[in-house]
Amino acid sequence: MNWRIPLADIDLGAAEEAAVLDVLRRRWLTMGGVTAEFETEFAALTGSRHALAVANCTAALHLAGLALGWGPGDEVIVPSLTFVATVNAVRYSGATPVFADIRSEADFSLSPADVAARITSRTRAIVVVHYAGHAADMPALLALAERHGLDVVEDVAHAPGATLDGRSLGAWGRIGCFSFFSNKNMTTGEGGMLTTDDDAIAERLRLLRSHGMTSLTWDRHKGHAWSYDVVAPGYNYRMDEIRAAIGRVQLGKLAANNERRRTLDALYCELLADVTPTIGLPYAAPAGSGAVPACHIRPILLPAEADRQRFMEAMKARGIQTSIHYPPVHHFSHYAEAGRGALLPVTEAVGAREVTLPLYPALTAADIELVVAAVAKSLDAALEPAEAPLDSPSAIYASI
Repeated sequence: MNWRIPLADIDLGAAEEAAVLDVLRRRWLTMGGVTAEFETEFAALTGSRHALAVANCTAALHLAGLALGWGPGDEVIVPSLTFVATVNAVRYSGATPVFADIRSEADFSLSPADVAARITSRTRAIVVVHYAGHAADMPALLALAERHGLDVVEDVAHAPGATLDGRSLGAWGRIGCFSFFSNKNMTTGEGGMLTTDDDAIAERLRLLRSHGMTSLTWDRHKGHAWSYDVVAPGYNYRMDEIRAAIGRVQLGKLAANNERRRTLDALYCELLADVTPTIGLPYAAPAGSGAVPACHIRPILLPAEADRQRFMEAMKARGIQTSIHYPPVHHFSHYAEAGRGALLPVTEAVGAREVTLPLYPALTAADIELVVAAVAKSLDAALEPAEAPLDSPSAIYASI
């Protein structure tokens, strides 16, 4: 469909094209020197000792669990309100995901109190998602983890460049996992990054990323090694030079684009609160002095009585793309058993009512005003009583 305003758009231009051409002219395409430069620059962004580029964020999450030793019999606490990859990666390691609830209808991150209630003798770790690019309550979650001897892994797919108390998200837990998928704040099409301050974990991640080999093709090409040993059953989760080259350019744009996202998101919240006061606005309150969000998406919560499908269809009819972030994972067929009996009342309420509006740096103030006007009209349509089937009693009485 030719959207008037799509959900997301990419900031790509001549600089990315030049970077790709430079790689092609060098004639070395697999993971090498450009990837190493990208890793160094990303480590500097996050203040981490190590950054390791990988094929995607799912690979990053998988490697994080393997490096931390998750396996059968272990439990890992995760949110259900997340993209399914967060939970799938726990299963890849053989561990069991345990769903915990989110904080509130204003903050969709993990509830430290609910996490605490789900810790058992089998719990090994907590996976924290910085939803929409806003920081979870890392001080509370880390204090909880420390009391129980648990690792914390950060899913930072929504939040590259975001900080809390002057510290980058992805640098709080034992390992940070980033995504460079095509709709993210910075993109390489596919791609991801791992960050850690732990030297031993970083070395383990490097081995697992590339077949468990002690040296890489790039090392041998540079004359730094002649052969290799295989010391672990690793994977091919490497990033290539073309994507790394794009990533370096995108990284240079990240701060300005995140700032633009914050400006647009603030305008959304101001206009929506005025025009559609019955719609819930999570993360609408200005971030505290210690938090700088990345504003990856703009979620809203429809009134409980609104028909979400009709709302989204009405937005589509006006040429505006919307989405849902996310169907709760415990509702999916594969995870129904894992979620059975898990009381997640806030996740349930949010999962039934959340809609995501377009947000990306190229939007203008006029675009935001157009979307907000469409939201108001679409909400009216979503609140209208559904037409009764022709043979229903109400339809028969109405025709008399």
